[in-house]
Amino acid sequence: MSKFSGVERILIAGAGGGFDLLSGLPIAFELHGRGKEVFLANLTFTAVGRTGAIPLAPGVFEVHADTAGSQNYFPEKHLAVWLADHGYPDRVFMVRKGGPADVRAAYAWLARELRIDALVLVDGGTDLLMTGDEAGLGTPVEDITSLLAGHSLDLPVKLAVCVGFGVDAHHGVCHAHFLENVAALAKLGAYLGVFALMPGMPAVDAWLDAVDWVQGRTPGRESIVCASITDAARGEFGDHHSLGRTRDKGVELFVNPLMSMVWGFELDAVAGQVKYREHIEHATSPFEVAAAIEAFRDQIPLRPRRAIPG
Repeated sequence: MSKFSGVERILIAGAGGGFDLLSGLPIAFELHGRGKEVFLANLTFTAVGRTGAIPLAPGVFEVHADTAGSQNYFPEKHLAVWLADHGYPDRVFMVRKGGPADVRAAYAWLARELRIDALVLVDGGTDLLMTGDEAGLGTPVEDITSLLAGHSLDLPVKLAVCVGFGVDAHHGVCHAHFLENVAALAKLGAYLGVFALMPGMPAVDAWLDAVDWVQGRTPGRESIVCASITDAARGEFGDHHSLGRTRDKGVELFVNPLMSMVWGFELDAVAGQVKYREHIEHATSPFEVAAAIEAFRDQIPLRPRRAIPG
């Protein structure tokens, strides 16, 4: 936490949409406990137009505990309810999905209006570190769009954080390539290390409770990533299923202690490793970003998939 010693106003943001923000809550709660002013934002999968979220700027919306919207899928509102019930500010910002310019403008607005001096961009999973030539990229469109938006900000502290080593296997990520990318960032002095989410720590216990609350109010659309990470933090191992949506489909899981590790990096260095960043700069929609990434990968040699020795 030494990176935050000289900053006071910190934005914790979910990079990839959905439940990614929840994976940043342990950091948010710890910083809040240290007297920092913490703001929460999430690239959203929620159908914003069907909610009572307050529009603040193009692509930016504000949610509170009393915001109207779907009871089946509205993780930002469910989180706001939990925050209000536990004495935290219940203000959660949503960034609507769009092209890189749209998301960049939304982040610029948040940085300016909230007067933040630090950004922590959080990925539930590890595909945020995929550079473009790996055997599999996972689901890069939202993650990298958010990463490049964060890269565009001029702030004293900008961190990229991954939580959930191994959970992206079902999206085709080769975790040997993740580790190779971490090593490359270490050579640049941009790898900041890891820490474990251990029950018994107040910030971790609050996170576990908040995730359980939000998951319980999203029936059938719970986050498999969040479930795997919280199960790992609680000491579960192997093919453990806490969600019916994986149990009923016969999905094989490998829950393990590495899933509850938080990996930290200098955000600008992570963005600098993305090989296709110039190819998506002028895309106007997530579809165009996806198409540009695929076109880029068709033109380059990909790293062969490899297993971690064991």
